[in-house]
Amino acid sequence: MASNNPSSPTVKEQREAKRAEKVAVLKKQQAKEKRNRTIGIVAGALGAVAVIALVISFVVSSAVPKVDPADISISGLETFDDVPAVHVATAVDYEADYGMNPPAGGNHNQAWLNCGVYSEPQQNENAVHALEHGAVWVTYDPDALSDDEVETLRDSIPSTYMLLTPYPDLPAPVVASAWGSQVQLDGVDDPRLTDFIEKFRQSPDAPEPGAACTGAIDGPGRVS
Repeated sequence: MASNNPSSPTVKEQREAKRAEKVAVLKKQQAKEKRNRTIGIVAGALGAVAVIALVISFVVSSAVPKVDPADISISGLETFDDVPAVHVATAVDYEADYGMNPPAGGNHNQAWLNCGVYSEPQQNENAVHALEHGAVWVTYDPDALSDDEVETLRDSIPSTYMLLTPYPDLPAPVVASAWGSQVQLDGVDDPRLTDFIEKFRQSPDAPEPGAACTGAIDGPGRVS
C-alpha cells in the first residue's frame, strides 16, 4: 500500500541520494590521493635538488687541490736556522742574541702566551713559547697604522694559533713571525701575510707542533 505522506522520498530519490553520497566520498578520496601525489612529487624534487647540490659541492671542492705549504714562496722571507728552544727564567735579548726584531724563536719562558688578539705589547719570552707550539705572531707598529688598519688586521687573521699584538719600533709597519721564519710587510693589505699564515701556522716544523695555544697566560689588553 503506497504512503499518503507527500514528503516521503521515493525509491528513485533515495537511490539518487545514495549515489550522490558515494560520488562525494569518491571525489574526496580522489582529491586526497591527488594531494598526496603532489606532496610526494614536490618532496622528491626537493630531495633531488639537494642531492645534486651536494654532488656539485663535492665535485667543486674535490677539483680544487689544497696548496702544499711547502710550495708557497714568500718574497723577502727571512729564516733563522738552528734556533735554540730552552726554557729560561730570565729575560732574553733576541736582537743581540739572534738578530731578531721582533723575535721568531729562541730561548723563552716556560709559560706561553695564550693565542689571541691583544691591544697592548706582550712579553717576548711568553710569545716566543707560543711560536714553539706552532702559532704565528703578527706584530704591528702602533705609530704606523690607523685604528681602521688595526681593525682590518684583527678581521683578517684566523681565530686559532695566532697572536696579534702591537710592537713599537718595528722595522716595518707589520711583521709576521713563526718559529725560525719572519717577513716584514708593507702594510695590512700586503698579500704575503696570508701566504705566511698559510705556510707556517701549525707547521709541523715547529719544535712542539700541536701543543696547546691556550690554558697558560693571558697578557694585558686581551681583546679576543
